[in-house]
Amino acid sequence: MNHAKKLRDLLKNNSINIAPGIYDGFTGLMVQNAGFECAYVSGASISYSQLGKSDVGLTTLTEVANTISRIRERLLIPLVVDADTGFGNALNVQRTVRLLENAGASGIQIEDQTIPKRCGHLDGKDIITQGQMVGKIKAAKDTIENDNTIIVARTDAIAVEGFEAAISRAEAYLEAGADMLFIEAPRSIKQMEDIGKKFCKKVSLLANMVEGGKTPKLNSQQLEKLGFNFIIFPGSMIRTFAFAAQYYLNNLKKHGSTDKVQDRMLDFGQLNDLLGTNELLDKVKQYEE
Repeated sequence: MNHAKKLRDLLKNNSINIAPGIYDGFTGLMVQNAGFECAYVSGASISYSQLGKSDVGLTTLTEVANTISRIRERLLIPLVVDADTGFGNALNVQRTVRLLENAGASGIQIEDQTIPKRCGHLDGKDIITQGQMVGKIKAAKDTIENDNTIIVARTDAIAVEGFEAAISRAEAYLEAGADMLFIEAPRSIKQMEDIGKKFCKKVSLLANMVEGGKTPKLNSQQLEKLGFNFIIFPGSMIRTFAFAAQYYLNNLKKHGSTDKVQDRMLDFGQLNDLLGTNELLDKVKQYEE
């Protein structure tokens, strides 16, 4: 099944969809092997892992597109891709959509921050005008080649103009053709309830769960009751890896070996099982003389 159509079908079912954040083929493979039906390619995690830098708008379109292409080579499940601001104006958005869709994106998320953007849970954000963002959404919808590819419209207006302004912007973005709304960083369960009541019967709603972020951290069942049907955990994977890596490195430096942490890692054989190395080698034999 076409991966974009699969995403459409998942959203039509009106059940909760959990999309762990990934940033390369390896993390994507782990998510797919764990049985998740979709994944979220986190722009922040790409910046963390590939640049070793914070999410402050340093990644480029080509870096994101190349990342998606490598992930899609390994994965079959749908991918919703964080495309930041679309990397410019409406014309830039059109190029962004073309490149990411061709690279294997099933859904493309565009936000209304100014350039350079920053993580939605950092202070000091600014946003473009509502009209400019409406133009970006229309440009994105005019550009998609696969009718099943979804456009996710994100607004960061709560932090800049307030909650009511964010709701107003979301309404305008929905009217412009957005297939999913992402109202970033609501500050209370009451705000999340209001978002659900306003939009859940009209369009798919994305909730962003960030450990230590500005939004109350709820589980998927609680979020489903509030009206959200697409839940992302964009940075949880890399934060888990970072925690484990610090533990490993501190032990290695202290003891000069991995003996103290070997029970917390996959051994060589287990890692090859995860990667499917034997299947790959068997496939090679088909082409050997």
